[in-house]
Amino acid sequence: MRNEKLRGVLDELGFENVASVISSGNLLFDADDGAGPAELEERIEAAWPKRLGFESTTIVRSREDLERLVAADPFAGRTDEPASRLNVTFLKREPEDVPLPYRDPDGTYEVFALNDRAIFSAVDTTAHRTPDMMRWLEKTFGKQITTRTWKTVHRIVARMGA
Repeated sequence: MRNEKLRGVLDELGFENVASVISSGNLLFDADDGAGPAELEERIEAAWPKRLGFESTTIVRSREDLERLVAADPFAGRTDEPASRLNVTFLKREPEDVPLPYRDPDGTYEVFALNDRAIFSAVDTTAHRTPDMMRWLEKTFGKQITTRTWKTVHRIVARMGA
């Protein structure tokens, strides 16, 4: 779905300063009505099928949530480079049982920490076969998740500060 259509839905819902960051559904907006993240998620999720004809999980994080996440340095000295991509998977709800750390048998990815409904992982991009990390994450935490690279999270936080 094109970002302008996604932004249009949030505009129609009355949110202000709607903007997108890169082209993967990262939308920024101001909501001054006192609603919490769960209420905002519910409103936005209800609008997708009515206005655009599809259903999609919506996960809302505040600027403060993301700034706190970045400040926590969850990757503890790991670097995001072409051979090893760092990812954050945002969960809609806090999981009950977290089997972490987890390293896949082929060694192509490692899921190593949970902090504030976010899972942190590293993927070996030099592996000869595509890692099944997303399949493992969905099986373990359900389908109401979304994954972003650590670099994208930093871009979003920077854009929120602008």
